[in-house]
Amino acid sequence: MSRIASLAYATVACSLMAAVPRPSAAQAQPVIGLAVANLQADFFNQIKQAVSAEAKVRGAQVIVVDAHGDSATQVNQVQDLITRGVKALIYIPAGATAAGVPVRAAQKAGIPVIAVDRNPPDAPANSFIATDSVAAAHTLGDQVCKLVGGHGKVAIIQGQVGTTPEMDRNKGFDAAMSACPGLSVVAKQPSQEWSQSEGFSIAQDMLQRHPDITVFFGRADGLALGAAQAVKVGNLDHPVTVVGFDGDVAGLKAVQKGTLAATMTQRTQFMGKLAVDTALDLIGGKTAPAQQLQEAVLTTRANVAPFIARHP
Repeated sequence: MSRIASLAYATVACSLMAAVPRPSAAQAQPVIGLAVANLQADFFNQIKQAVSAEAKVRGAQVIVVDAHGDSATQVNQVQDLITRGVKALIYIPAGATAAGVPVRAAQKAGIPVIAVDRNPPDAPANSFIATDSVAAAHTLGDQVCKLVGGHGKVAIIQGQVGTTPEMDRNKGFDAAMSACPGLSVVAKQPSQEWSQSEGFSIAQDMLQRHPDITVFFGRADGLALGAAQAVKVGNLDHPVTVVGFDGDVAGLKAVQKGTLAATMTQRTQFMGKLAVDTALDLIGGKTAPAQQLQEAVLTTRANVAPFIARHP
């Protein structure tokens, strides 16, 4: 090949290379799907905030979908995320019903799943991140026994039956009650949305049937706050100790005011960060622990201030 021909060939080759589109910075970012149960709940919203912040630091893109507490909606949302080509799915099931469907669909498409707070027992995620709710609820139950001198009548407002946090909190709290025989559980009723309005109406019904209730345990701070409201308007002739679980902003402020006697503060921000780190590890071909349980902190008026200033 002559020198002139060689130069011409090189010029054409360079032109062809320049014509090939290169991926943009946004296209080069790994895309993570975040399917949230209900962003109206402070607990889930904090996880979403932490996921978004950590993804930005790590150079990843996050697509967020909110099921508004509806399992059928969430199944469709996750299928859409799969179609959009997410490389990993951070998943907070909207309930126990059909919770395993999105996990199976994502894994079938080769997409690793990181479940947060709730793990479908029939289709476990590649990695499950949550609070050790069994241990935390046991600690809370021990605190209740201590606060009321080992005697009283307890009412429990449950979360969604069949979900991981409800089952684990039930197990831990029941174990604590067994070790405090002077406390008896006189009422127990599930909620559907873990919300304050539900807590209020359920607690009112319980007080009508059992006006001698001396302890309310709301399995979430919202439920506990509803119970505290019902106690306040109930004009009872005796004090009632109300405790919650989660360490939501409203719950922490209620502990500070004395409305709630205690709650268990979860490491919500840390779990959101850990979910992104785990997702990126799995996208990169690394392994991740099947279960990553975190400690919760028993929170009373004595130690609540730092958690209000900065949530863990």
